[in-house]
Amino acid sequence: MKTLVIIAHPNLETSLTNKLWMEELQKDSENFHIHCLYTAYPDEKIDVEKEQALIEAYDKIIFQFPFYWFSSPPLVKKWLDEVLTYGWAYGSTSGYKLQGKKIGLVISVGIDEIEYRVEGKYGYTLKELIAPFELTFNYVKANYIGFYAYYGIEQDTTVEWVAKSIPGYKKFIESIGVLNRG
Repeated sequence: MKTLVIIAHPNLETSLTNKLWMEELQKDSENFHIHCLYTAYPDEKIDVEKEQALIEAYDKIIFQFPFYWFSSPPLVKKWLDEVLTYGWAYGSTSGYKLQGKKIGLVISVGIDEIEYRVEGKYGYTLKELIAPFELTFNYVKANYIGFYAYYGIEQDTTVEWVAKSIPGYKKFIESIGVLNRG
């Protein structure tokens, strides 16, 4: 079954990293369905039923975005708030449409990885900063498989440098089919 890759970049055309990653997946359209949130919803008015139907159609889902003010771009948060509704994503007697679905994150990060340590510039690891995503996916009983991050985007933005990230990126996304962290 295909993997759904939800890309949320407010300026995808100007993003060398996220754009190259997307183009890499487009070469393998038999295995990946790409859904660009900012393209689908330029007015940020999310069609909740359409998004829920899309999620229901896939067992493997990746959210891909740039690390944006120590979180995700705002449309990701809005998407989570509006799409993960009571009675559909969670609830006391119904819901849990994401139960068992494998979900992971792919994040492009501007600053070097060394800065995301307790002793680093920000005092937190990336894993700590994205913990709300893990908690959200666990709360709706999805199978959170972790994240892939490519750091230092602000330091070097050449095609050659970004191309070095593609093998790790694809390996992580392809591994979603074999990982089972129950």
